[in-house]
Amino acid sequence: MSANSKIEWTDATWNPVRGCTKVSPGCIHCYAETLAERFRGVPNHPYEQGFDLRLVPDKIAEPLSWSKPQMVFVNSMSDLFHKDVPDDYIVLVAGVMASANWHTYQVLTKRSDRLRDLLQTKLAFASELPHIWWGVSVENRKYGLPRVEHLRQADPKMAFLSVEPLLEDLGSFSLSGIDWVIVGGESGAGARPMNPAWVAEIQRQCRESSIPFFFKQWGGAKKSLTGRELNGRTFDEMPPLNRGRILPSAERKLLAAAFAAEWRDRCPPKIHHVA
Repeated sequence: MSANSKIEWTDATWNPVRGCTKVSPGCIHCYAETLAERFRGVPNHPYEQGFDLRLVPDKIAEPLSWSKPQMVFVNSMSDLFHKDVPDDYIVLVAGVMASANWHTYQVLTKRSDRLRDLLQTKLAFASELPHIWWGVSVENRKYGLPRVEHLRQADPKMAFLSVEPLLEDLGSFSLSGIDWVIVGGESGAGARPMNPAWVAEIQRQCRESSIPFFFKQWGGAKKSLTGRELNGRTFDEMPPLNRGRILPSAERKLLAAAFAAEWRDRCPPKIHHVA
């Protein structure tokens, strides 16, 4: 786990998958790829293989070992719904989230069609759990807005949008079925600018629909200088948390061992596995 995450809207990150591939304009300046590739070839480093996609089964039961309730961003360094992540592995990850229900999980994807299909079938058990928040990335109209519709079709108990990096005016679009909206500009070298009017329009629609609105950042080459105030204030609104009872340590260890053993018994050889 990465405790005390620097991501403004979460507490910690959990990466049972590492690496990804680009699918849309929002991926062009991927912070995760930039970070991972710094360590390509470094022996025994978690990102020795850079940003190549790989499963990390030794991490799959990790949240069961954390007794302190956390807001957990799932796969900050990957996409759980990447086409090369087996369905069975995704189901196991969701099973851990369902079991360790004293945490709140934020699952974010750009592969919204697969998210929709699995939430309606193999992940139906997790779709209805209020402590698992399912979200899609929205960077523009062409790629982002269809993801919103896929999420709406999936109809999970908790649905959210990460409108980051916001690359153009999204105009007026339906927020029906959405429980939370995050907005942010791109940061780092080559960051594409975000127009304040684009942000104001989304914030207006959230206000009118009584949807919690979280403004993450203006971004830019040096995001610390541009800050995260909108109209003279910060917006840190979030949906209410729904947390279960923390299981005793012995019970958590038994569950963790059971999840680890289940994947070892299956262990498909298609993707390289690392600790």
